[in-house]
Amino acid sequence: MRLRHSLTVAACLLVAGCQTPPPAPPPEDHTVTVPSSAGVYKVGQPYQIDNIWYYPHEQPDYDETGIASWYGPTFYGKTTANGETYDGAKVTAAHRTLPMPVNVRVTNLQNGKSIIVRVNDRGPYARGRIIDLSKRAAELLDVVQSGTARVRVTYLGRADLGPGSGPVSETPPEIAGALPAVRAGKVDTAALGVLPGATVAPPVRVGALPTPVASPPIRPISTEPSGQVTQEAVPAATHLYVQVGAFSNLANARTLLAKLQGDLRISTLQRNGQTLYRVRTAPLNSVVEADAALSRVTAAGATDAQIVVDQ
Repeated sequence: MRLRHSLTVAACLLVAGCQTPPPAPPPEDHTVTVPSSAGVYKVGQPYQIDNIWYYPHEQPDYDETGIASWYGPTFYGKTTANGETYDGAKVTAAHRTLPMPVNVRVTNLQNGKSIIVRVNDRGPYARGRIIDLSKRAAELLDVVQSGTARVRVTYLGRADLGPGSGPVSETPPEIAGALPAVRAGKVDTAALGVLPGATVAPPVRVGALPTPVASPPIRPISTEPSGQVTQEAVPAATHLYVQVGAFSNLANARTLLAKLQGDLRISTLQRNGQTLYRVRTAPLNSVVEADAALSRVTAAGATDAQIVVDQ
C-alpha cells in the first residue's frame, strides 16, 4: 500500500512538472509613488559647514537682507536637498535654513527688480551669502554678470510639490516606525438617570447642532514661480555691514562688544516701538570689504556674524 501511494505521488509530480503553476499575486502595496523630480516637503536636520552649525526650522516671519550669489552648470541634473532635480532654467534657489520647498520673494536692492523664487536646495556654502539663485533667477534679477547682488529675501509660504506628488511630507522616524493603532472595540452607552436627592437639574435635551462649515483646504501661496519680474521701490543707496547680534538690552550689546573688540560699534534701531541695539561694523561699500570684515569678526569668535544690507 505504501509503494502504491508513492507511485501515485510520483506520477502526479511528473504530470505537474510539465505545467508551471501561476505565481502568487504580489502583496498589496500601500506606499505612495512619487516622481523622482517631484521632491518632498521637509525641514531637515541640523548640519555643519566649516565648523558652523545650521539649524533648519519653520520661519514664517523670515525677512532678511544680505548678499545673493548664483550657482550654475556644475549642479545641473543633480538631486536637490528635498529630492527634486536641479534645473538652472527654473526659477529656484538654495537657502541654509528655510524649509523646502517654499516660495520667497527676492528683491534686488540695487535695481528694484523682484521675483518669486522656489527654495528647494541647501546652500550657499560660501560665508557671507544668504541665498544661492539658479541661473534663470539670477538672469531675471540681473545678477549673472556681477556674480552677487544686495538683496532682500522675504518668506511667502509653502510651494506646490508639483503634479503627481500628492501631499507627501517628511515623517519623523519615531512616527514612521510606530505600530499601527489597535482598533477600538464597541462601547455600549446608556442614558444616566437622575439620582434621588440630587441637587443638579437633569440635562436639557437640545435640538441638533448646526452642521459645521468646512474650512477651505490650505493651498500653497503660489505654484511654480512664473518668472514674472516686478519693480519694487528700493533705497537710492545702501551700505553693507557685518552684524554680530541685535539685543533689546543695551547691557548685553555692550558685553558682546567688549568681548569681541575690533572695529565693531553699537547702533540703534526703532522697531515696533522697541529699541534694538545692534553690534556691527561701520558701513562698508563693497562685497570685497564686507567679506574681509566678516573673516576678521568670525576669527574673533563671532561665528553667527553675517553680512546685512542697510541704508
